[in-house]
Amino acid sequence: MNSESNIKPSEQVEPVSRGELNSWRRGFTPQAEIWNGRMAMFGIVVGLGVLIVGHLFLGNN
Repeated sequence: MNSESNIKPSEQVEPVSRGELNSWRRGFTPQAEIWNGRMAMFGIVVGLGVLIVGHLFLGNN
């Protein structure tokens, strides 16, 4: 099964350049959603890092 065959011509997505995806845009735009996902993943990594470091150095008292 080819997943592209199920897409209607009106639903096809136009290709976007890398510079366009990384630009800062205000409002509900695909660029804002990409940056939101990046910042959320960064927050999760930092939070887990703090928990791990805290457990290693402070948890074994």
